[in-house]
Amino acid sequence: MRPSLAGTFWPFGLLLAAALVLLVFWTSLLGDDLVPTPDLDDWFAAWVLLLPYVGFVVVALVLVVRDLLKRTGRRQFRLHRFAAANGMAYAPVQPGPALPGMIFGAGSPELAYDVVSRGGRHPVSIANHRSTTGEGKGKEHHEWGYVAVRLPVTLPHIVLDAKGNNGLGRRRLPIAFERSQRLHLEGDFDRFFELYCPDGYETDALYLFTPDVMAGFIDTTAELDVEIVDDHLFLYSRRDLSTLDPATWRWLFSVVDALTGQVARWERWRDERLGSTHVTWSPADGAPVIHRPPPGVAKQGRRLTRRVEWFWIAAGLLIFLFGVYSMIVDAVT
Repeated sequence: MRPSLAGTFWPFGLLLAAALVLLVFWTSLLGDDLVPTPDLDDWFAAWVLLLPYVGFVVVALVLVVRDLLKRTGRRQFRLHRFAAANGMAYAPVQPGPALPGMIFGAGSPELAYDVVSRGGRHPVSIANHRSTTGEGKGKEHHEWGYVAVRLPVTLPHIVLDAKGNNGLGRRRLPIAFERSQRLHLEGDFDRFFELYCPDGYETDALYLFTPDVMAGFIDTTAELDVEIVDDHLFLYSRRDLSTLDPATWRWLFSVVDALTGQVARWERWRDERLGSTHVTWSPADGAPVIHRPPPGVAKQGRRLTRRVEWFWIAAGLLIFLFGVYSMIVDAVT
């Protein structure tokens, strides 16, 4: 994404102003002692004092040059050519992508950029995503890379939290889910992922995640978080996935091809809560007719239940009560 001119030059001005303020401070503090004498030790001491200011200027220049190179459009041009050469479409910016995944719709402004997409039986979009939540000191910027694969059928809400990208025991997902929805699967799958599915959909998750499908996810996406929601499958990463790195694209294409092959059987899944599978006989020729539930998911399976962070709520309540108590004490004394 191309940075604005204001975003390019304000760090430069800020760093130069900081260097100037520090230089004025040291000059007023040291006075004539800042001017070196012919003695070698004094010259060395002067350079040591000036080194931070030189560092400020160098860092400022590096930031400006980096952002000016981004503004040339070279990255966008190369991605456009790459997408065209592979029969795909490219969009430099896509404001507010209308997708159902957990990273979308949570902040404003929200946009996807460097979007590379292709159609076909399983349409795929690979892009980077940026959003902002909160205001003032509580403002947070969230950056993700994602792969969105359109599925031919709507499925229950299932999340695979990859353990390989967690840091110091902290999950990378933007949403926490109720632990009661955690489903333990056989084999080595639990070493790589924590799988969450809606209550009552454990059997459906076992139908979808057969041993060969689990092995495919372990082999290809062990470092990515996975979300299945509505008729989409998402892969999430905290780093950019739409890049100029050929190795990243080879890996992503192999992941997408492997997953779309693995999940082909998911098209036959039906939610028995929407109706039962039964057989009737054709009055014309007496042939059996199999009636299956319609495509879709019952309401209780469309979204996982989020976990309520009671610790932070209790802490906030205690702080509020302490503030009220302090105000009362000040008023009566």
